[in-house]
Amino acid sequence: MWNPLSWVMEAAAVMAIALANGGGEPPDWQDFVGIVVLLLLNSTISYVEESSAGSAAQAIMDNLAPKAKVLRDGRWSEQDAAALVPGDVVSIRLGDIVPADARLLEGDPLKIDQSALTGESLPVTKAPGDSVYSGSTCKQGEIEAVVIATGVHTFFGKAAHLVDSTNQVGHFQKVLRAIGNFCIAAIAVGIVVEVVVMYPIQHRRYRDGIDNLLVLLIGGIPIAMPTVLSVTMAIGSHRLATQGAITKRMTAIEEMAGMTVLCSDKTGTLTVNKLRVDRGLIEILAKGVDADEVILLASRASRVENQDAIDAAMVGMLGDPREARDGIQEVHFLPFNPVDKRTALTYISAADGTWHRVSKGAPEQIMALCRCTDDVVNKVHAVIDKYAERGLRSLAVARQEVPEKRKDSPGGPWQFVALLPLFDPPRHDSAETIKRALDLGVNVKMITGDQLAIAKETGRRLGMGTNMYPSSALLGQCKDEAIASIPVDDLIEKADGFAGVFPEHKYEIVKKLQERKHICGMTGDGVNDAPALKKADIGIAVADATDAARSASDIVLTEPGLSVIISAVLTSRAIFQRMKNYTIYAVSITIRIVLGFMLIALIWKFDFSPFMILVIAILNDGELSHSTLN
Repeated sequence: MWNPLSWVMEAAAVMAIALANGGGEPPDWQDFVGIVVLLLLNSTISYVEESSAGSAAQAIMDNLAPKAKVLRDGRWSEQDAAALVPGDVVSIRLGDIVPADARLLEGDPLKIDQSALTGESLPVTKAPGDSVYSGSTCKQGEIEAVVIATGVHTFFGKAAHLVDSTNQVGHFQKVLRAIGNFCIAAIAVGIVVEVVVMYPIQHRRYRDGIDNLLVLLIGGIPIAMPTVLSVTMAIGSHRLATQGAITKRMTAIEEMAGMTVLCSDKTGTLTVNKLRVDRGLIEILAKGVDADEVILLASRASRVENQDAIDAAMVGMLGDPREARDGIQEVHFLPFNPVDKRTALTYISAADGTWHRVSKGAPEQIMALCRCTDDVVNKVHAVIDKYAERGLRSLAVARQEVPEKRKDSPGGPWQFVALLPLFDPPRHDSAETIKRALDLGVNVKMITGDQLAIAKETGRRLGMGTNMYPSSALLGQCKDEAIASIPVDDLIEKADGFAGVFPEHKYEIVKKLQERKHICGMTGDGVNDAPALKKADIGIAVADATDAARSASDIVLTEPGLSVIISAVLTSRAIFQRMKNYTIYAVSITIRIVLGFMLIALIWKFDFSPFMILVIAILNDGELSHSTLN
């Protein structure tokens, strides 16, 4: 009940029950009851539709590990993660969720999946002395760590605090407020004119004058506007849901219709979040080998079950995953570990019974395994650099014969076979979606936690531009003088994207764009996106997003990719145009009523019943509402 349209209705109700009580006349109960009923009806509908279930900050905090193994008083015990303090020593093992920000102590390196926090598409290797973040997951290894931050002071907690401290006023509320202020101004002018003319000049009866003022108050406000617009958005929300976009906050429909900038996460949104091999860029160094054989060798050096992302990429390149083990008998599989940084398979050929071994892994490790000559090393590094410039990761493949026919034998000399480029490919519809977005006047910016080279390569393939910058440019710490000389606001507005960003950066990007009067949309799927999703005018949680991202967003997509967003924008614009037409007509009618009844009361001295103007307003709004909703 706290907005300009409601204020005028409340003032009319007060006037009907308080000021009308004079001149021997009783209070105007019928107008009072009618106004209050309409006011309560509108407010109730608005409240129900705007109520949002759950708290984004609570959803983030619920992802924290509830228990932790802690070393206290020389003994290991299981404690609540909430009871940890800086200085505690905790144990981190395979499958554990890191309970607090910690620094790793002595031991073997870990593989940590922090994709939900930083947006990185692959698990990262953390060596002793490195920091691990609360909320990330241990994928491989076991080590002890000392707690360095807990609660809101953690990387995870800062994201939760940003979400919890954000209270964004919707654009729709601003528009309604502007309409209300305009109506109030028009009514105020009419009332001042009527009071000056009716009482000092015409000496009209007190109650008649009050009734005429009530006519202006009631007729000058589009009473049903909030309800009609809310119901219109509810119908639009249902239509969007059938297209794969569930609207949590219905006023986001109007904001999506006016969206000028869409900040999109890369991994899983613009891309498929599955590594692929760019077959056309495979660099073969062994003679008599083609690309198909290279992929077959790489898939043989991969697990066919319980795969990591790279294993799945290799086997997925085959026409049939069973080809990875066709015609061979597996003897021994060496899994990946952070020290060797490679996998290997020892197998027996079913055709002639010979033993072979094939390995895939980091190029440096494979080159050391093969004892490559300087010429080969130089060539491999040149190819790696070429891949890196295009944002591609390198994977090396090697093979050897095992004449001793034992799984633990060293075997013959290793042969460096090829280098494969790994890339998280764009979705098939992303490029077309971005083109359609640009045609609709929506500028798409890529905001990713991945490396700058990978972001630029993705932007090149999608046709969205390569004018991208590292996150250091947002803080004015970029070493490139050409970038450092550009004001941060201009940099954000003109950039095609940013790489290596953290939650604070995403939040700041959205904030700066809003300060430049852009209606900003933000897509995301992880905890790292939640603060920016809530800060944005339209927060969009993509398919398979975390609970934290969905809680912080305004719209939740049920279909993958960005194409559903364009459909939602088009639908939102149709809904908004309908609401805009209704609003313009409704406001023009209220102006007509204010002007018309003011002239009737002052020139012809006709006293019109306030209750009748209430009926006229309801019927008029009902007719408009029917045409608008249909």
